[in-house]
Amino acid sequence: MKYKYDSVPESMKDMQTYGFNWMEFVASIPSPLYLITSYKSNGLPNACMQSWTTFTGGANGYFAIVSSVSKYGHLYKTLHESGDAVINFMSADLYDKCMFTIQNNAFDTDEITASGLTCIKADKVNAPLVAECFMNFECRLKWEKEICDGDDSVLACLEIVKVHIDEKHLDENDLGRTGDTGILYNIHHPINPEKYAGTAHDYVGVIKKIRDYAEY
Repeated sequence: MKYKYDSVPESMKDMQTYGFNWMEFVASIPSPLYLITSYKSNGLPNACMQSWTTFTGGANGYFAIVSSVSKYGHLYKTLHESGDAVINFMSADLYDKCMFTIQNNAFDTDEITASGLTCIKADKVNAPLVAECFMNFECRLKWEKEICDGDDSVLACLEIVKVHIDEKHLDENDLGRTGDTGILYNIHHPINPEKYAGTAHDYVGVIKKIRDYAEY
């Protein structure tokens, strides 16, 4: 038996969804979790925990499609000012420090060093890179678009122009990019609307490989 939903379930009508659509909590599709960094107009580093992103590419390049950049945050402003940013992937042991950037977000604060992380300048773009993160993508803003007219956030396409990967994470037989020591994922609270009672929240998880496509 399958349940079907095309309007907010009764159990979720008073739920705080923090600006997200209620369907996101019913579907609960994971998305990579990362720290995106840029320079504010005063030259100090900005850092923003971000998810809701897909990575795709082809013959014309490799791109991050960031689906929820708030028009009222530092990230949106810095992307408009410089057009440059760095996507930094943290392992689980760095999660708490990266989350501290949410608290250390004043305009006059170096949001990276204030959170106990090390800031270095990227090679090709005018943006800071977090040294401790095991993988970093140097990016340039290619375009932005509102998904619906009047949205509070935009969908932004960032072209990835340089990739940095720690040697231990480059080797899947060592720390790798999957499993407990690899890329973290944001998981919206998987709600069962038929039994739900409470407050929505998110989880942090990892990806486990289960089969090889080569079998086909």
